Amino acid sequence: MDEKFNSFLETVDERFRSFVTQINEYLTKNGCNCDIKLQKSGYVVSYAQTSSKKTLATFVSRKTGMKLRIYPEHIQEYQSFLDTLPEKVKKEIKKASVCKRLINPNDCNPKCIMGYTFILDGEPYQKCRYMAFQPTLSDENNPYIKQFLEKELHAGSAHE
Repeated sequence: MDEKFNSFLETVDERFRSFVTQINEYLTKNGCNCDIKLQKSGYVVSYAQTSSKKTLATFVSRKTGMKLRIYPEHIQEYQSFLDTLPEKVKKEIKKASVCKRLINPNDCNPKCIMGYTFILDGEPYQKCRYMAFQPTLSDENNPYIKQFLEKELHAGSAHE
């Protein structure tokens, strides 16, 4: 593992270091490039798929803890999975800001990539891609985070 990743890992709550390492290994073994940048808020560690150059996930540091922002381009194919998420994660998703661009394309920056339309607990949502799916690392959430990434990678590979 490279020096930058080890420096990032030192900023992660030690309870979740092995999980973060596991996610890093899983994504890099499954065709993602890891990009590490140091910003004011801490490290931002992104994983982009080599085939499409699209970012799949990004670790972001927040006052509330380390989060993994997931960009599920194929959410339509497995949206029923969202109903299995822990209630706390569902609440965060429901609370996330709406995608202004999906509602009115002139309301947001034209360079902004549109968010996601999906159904959660029988309700339709249109959420911002940068806010919708960013569960906080926790003992309860981590298994779901891993499944989420697996589902997205599997759905994505079916389209290549």
